[in-house]
Amino acid sequence: MAKRGYHHGNLRQALIDAALELIEAKGPTGFTLSEAAKQAGVTPAAVYRHFEGRDDLIAEGARQGFEMFADLIQYAYDKGQPSALAAFEATGRAYLAFARKHPGHYIAMFESGISVNRTPELAAAAARARGVLEQAAADLSQHIPPDRRPPASMFSAHIWAMSHGVVELYARNTGTASAFPPEDLLESGIGIYLRGLGLIPPDD
Repeated sequence: MAKRGYHHGNLRQALIDAALELIEAKGPTGFTLSEAAKQAGVTPAAVYRHFEGRDDLIAEGARQGFEMFADLIQYAYDKGQPSALAAFEATGRAYLAFARKHPGHYIAMFESGISVNRTPELAAAAARARGVLEQAAADLSQHIPPDRRPPASMFSAHIWAMSHGVVELYARNTGTASAFPPEDLLESGIGIYLRGLGLIPPDD
């Protein structure tokens, strides 16, 4: 393995990248700071110049993940315009795509046990991602009569939970089998939800 760290001028990011690789391979509690340092090509003592402990290292990986996630779902939302329905459905698909493409970040964000409120920066990044989903839900829910319209935060939370469930059960090689591809499960689930709100005709 090529040495990293000091040799490419960004030790802090080298440690984060090493941690994300270890998280993907061993889980968030399956590696030590010494292992992250070794993989980054530096001594364990060098880690403490940048991070107080493993949780701080994982939290920074989660923060970067939420920033990437927010960018991705914002792009999906924008690409779906001007159709509020297309924009909303695109954010759900982007969730699944992110989990597959960036498993280390995903685990740090959602499976590490690290609170999004651990640092103000992490909380802000998570809030930005949540805000994109809430905006997509708010745009779409304008088509629902006010007396039957759920709060946008609840609407988006339902879809986030559905997306997360499909990812956790069927898209991350957890051993849970399904006769249907995760994309189809998510699309049909969102469709049923939206039909229940009257946003998609029953025969669509």
